[in-house]
Amino acid sequence: MKIGLQIPDFTYPGGPATLGTDLAAIAKTADDAGFAAIAVMDHFFQIRSVGPSEGEMLEAYTTLGYLAAHTTRADLFTLVTGAIYREPGLLAKIVTTLDVLSGGRAWLGVGAAWNDEESRGLGFSFPETRERLERLEETVQICLQMWTDDEKPYHGRHYQLERPLNSPQALTRPHPPILIGGGGEKKTLRLVARYAQACNLFPGPDLARKLDVLRAHCEAEGRDYDEIEKTVYYRYDVGDNGENAQRIVDDLGGFAEMGFSHAIGQVKEAHRLEPLEIIGGQVIPAVAGL
Repeated sequence: MKIGLQIPDFTYPGGPATLGTDLAAIAKTADDAGFAAIAVMDHFFQIRSVGPSEGEMLEAYTTLGYLAAHTTRADLFTLVTGAIYREPGLLAKIVTTLDVLSGGRAWLGVGAAWNDEESRGLGFSFPETRERLERLEETVQICLQMWTDDEKPYHGRHYQLERPLNSPQALTRPHPPILIGGGGEKKTLRLVARYAQACNLFPGPDLARKLDVLRAHCEAEGRDYDEIEKTVYYRYDVGDNGENAQRIVDDLGGFAEMGFSHAIGQVKEAHRLEPLEIIGGQVIPAVAGL
């Protein structure tokens, strides 16, 4: 079982004046502690489950580029990019750039997007669900094409590219791993089976069924279910002095038994750094063999 850090909250005691140094310290500490990945949300307003809309929120890919310079081993990605936020050709260039400058550590985390509040607020288009899912699929197709030497025009329902040139190419071969986030059983998990190297699901009473649905989609697509990395969102709260470490290990053991191999999520009070160090010392070694 691998452990990944997601950073959804940029409201720290020092405020914006120390945000850069605080974030660099969090990333370096997590990297040194053995976290397998560091992820950020792709939002422009803070989301309701974390805090008020007015809370500090950084643009995702600028932030990941900054984190790349302060880490050496952890994979870097969004959990997850809204496919409608950037034109697919631009998104492929962004993720490729991150991969090259980080030494081959970028993933493409992508989904259909859901937060219409920020789209309305900033003037982004927010199509209805069917179109967002269509755009998600075309985005993945375009990225995959741009991560090859195939420059022939792409003609989709929503996107047309005359020459999808991508130079330099990503270092990760055959391409940066694609993680499709979301648990929609009819469409999203089918797209995971068709295109992705990883999925991301949220804990709940239907979690095991989601994996069964994914397995069925893999069978229908002729895809090996076992080659898809199953990631689950998990909120880490080690307690004031690490007293919750064993409970976390037990929780992750339950996820591993279900078939998950990567638990990615927020670490409570990560800006204090000590919670990250406790996870590195007491949790990561304990779950490494799961």
